[in-house]
Amino acid sequence: MRILMVEDTEDLADAVVRRLRHLGYAVDWAPDGEAAEELLAQETYQLVILDIMLPGIDGQALLTKLRRRRDRTPVLVVTARSQVNVKVDLLDLGADDFIVKPFDLRELEARCRALLRRSHGIAASATQFGNLLFDMAAKRATVEGRLLDLSGREFRLLELFLTNLDSVLGKDDLLNRLFSLDQPAAPNAIELYVSRLRRKLQGTSVEIRTVRGLGYVAEVRAEA
Repeated sequence: MRILMVEDTEDLADAVVRRLRHLGYAVDWAPDGEAAEELLAQETYQLVILDIMLPGIDGQALLTKLRRRRDRTPVLVVTARSQVNVKVDLLDLGADDFIVKPFDLRELEARCRALLRRSHGIAASATQFGNLLFDMAAKRATVEGRLLDLSGREFRLLELFLTNLDSVLGKDDLLNRLFSLDQPAAPNAIELYVSRLRRKLQGTSVEIRTVRGLGYVAEVRAEA
């Protein structure tokens, strides 16, 4: 999943980016509103973490612009102000959720997971796909009690396939969602990750098929 972190405090941004990347997310950082606006015009994100107090174009103005052009990307607002009227105003502007500074990184993770689940119409953190149990919160996938040994990026790749079942995902799309701008990937990176994931999914109900010339599609078999 591709996330944009918009935060002018470098230490905080670095901590969040490191934490989310460790979990396998692709994260880009924008230190101000202008940089964020440029990235949002060029890249596709599944989530925006947006600080309100920014130099130049502030977070409120950026959120307003985003919603006025009917961009439905989930936005998690970061604010130092906890007053109810501030939160109400942000939600009315189109924010999907908010978190108040200072915050625990575990809470940030949970709110990110909830917004990403919601954007794919998934209500619970743990979801069954045939004999495969996929748990976003626990960051684990099990088959009849057996834990699959997945790296952070393999886990996110599986998440992409499971949240887009029966839909073809192109290699470029997968590349953009798995790697951030400052993490250049080799042209064959997606083929390598898909190959590894397929091997680890052997014996499960989930199958990843190659659609020649288009990409890959994940399906759940009736019987593993």
